[in-house]
Amino acid sequence: MLFNSFEFLIFLPIVFLLYWFVFNKSIKLQNFLLLVVSYIFYGWWDYRFLSLILFSSIIDYYCGLFIENANTQKSKKNWLTISMFVNLGFLGVFKYFNFFSQSLEEAFLSFGYQIDTLTLNIILPVGISFYTFQTMSYTIDVYRGNLKPTRDPVAFFAFVSFFPQLVAGPIERATNLLPQFYKKRKFDYGRAADGLRQILWGLFKKIVVADNCALIANQVFDNYADYNASTLFVGALFFAFQIYGDFSGYSDIAIGTSRLFGFNLMQNFAFPYFSRDIAEFWRRWHISLSTWFRDYVYIPLGGSKGNLSKKIRNTFIIFIVSGFWHGANWTFMIWGALNAIYFLPLLLLNKNRKNTNNVAENSVFIGFKELLQVTTTFLITILAWVFFRAPSVNVAFNYIYNLFSITILDIPTVDLKPFIFIFILVFFEWLNRKQQHGLVLSNVNFALFRWTIYTFIFCLILIFGAKSQSFIYFQF
Repeated sequence: MLFNSFEFLIFLPIVFLLYWFVFNKSIKLQNFLLLVVSYIFYGWWDYRFLSLILFSSIIDYYCGLFIENANTQKSKKNWLTISMFVNLGFLGVFKYFNFFSQSLEEAFLSFGYQIDTLTLNIILPVGISFYTFQTMSYTIDVYRGNLKPTRDPVAFFAFVSFFPQLVAGPIERATNLLPQFYKKRKFDYGRAADGLRQILWGLFKKIVVADNCALIANQVFDNYADYNASTLFVGALFFAFQIYGDFSGYSDIAIGTSRLFGFNLMQNFAFPYFSRDIAEFWRRWHISLSTWFRDYVYIPLGGSKGNLSKKIRNTFIIFIVSGFWHGANWTFMIWGALNAIYFLPLLLLNKNRKNTNNVAENSVFIGFKELLQVTTTFLITILAWVFFRAPSVNVAFNYIYNLFSITILDIPTVDLKPFIFIFILVFFEWLNRKQQHGLVLSNVNFALFRWTIYTFIFCLILIFGAKSQSFIYFQF
């Protein structure tokens, strides 16, 4: 079920009314309702994949209990290993098996040997990379002693399958989200109203910005050899805003929807295209994933401690693994490695924590120095996005080769209408860059003006909403 679908438009108010007016007698009843509707939400795509999320939930629920009750450290580690094996096994089979099989075949072929490898004729379950990481964080935190295992299976299963963030994040930590299933939730008008504003903003980013940019970006990337360099640049720039509008838009809708039910999810995007260096960008982009890898992979490896070679090793591992998480293709790993190359100079010069405040902190307008930093960071990010979007490494390199041409001075030959929507997006997010989302109007005291803005955004969605596109991150 898509957030930008008619089905969800019917689904959400029905669940809301049941949650607050029928199942409001106890937390357990509300949790049970959330579990049932979350399974309906997920099963709307393909009910067969419910067995995977159910099996993963059962395994991790009991592994958490067994870890807590184990008498020896070795026994605790064994139960953690089982949890990791099941979850990573799902990812290995459904997401990466064919990639490794085909890569092995191509490797032998490069040496003149033809071998036949096994491939699986299966589709990737929606959101598998998200909910497996969410459940793994639970068992890891229980193993580390950061969290007591729950003995409430309904609460735990609802935590794993919580429908607002089930298929594309944020990837919530059990330490943050699971305790919220234990506490009595009261309807808060202010929180719900802000949730609706964030949903509206997320829909604008997805339906107006991302989907309109997608039409041009897909056209350019699919026929890149036919276009001049300026058009290729526009195609890459539109993809940058497509993926941002698509993914952060989903996160906004997920967070806003959660607020309607009394839950607080972590901020997943903090206006990353206003970053002044690549380290700041990665503190602001897909925060739930980057912090997951930081806490469960990077820091256990030693982080930024140790000698120079370990720092370089850990940096490349974390970025390449992050790239591989996104997809079973060499393009994603090169995208990750390229970001590691961007990041390393900052780390080695101890400047990776230089920009921890907001850009133009005490001013409405940005200064020349920060503008130069933001522009440079955005341009190198666009360059990396080419690898993320291209279907193959060869296409990515050819695209970039054609990009650096004298024809960069020519007039682009595609529809530039999405620039209007990008301007509106950047304008509102710049004004709200210190807030949780781009439609926070708490400083606007005139109610009529606020509602004029809401109506304006709503009309943009109705009038300029492009043909519905699936959320990009569903494929991950």
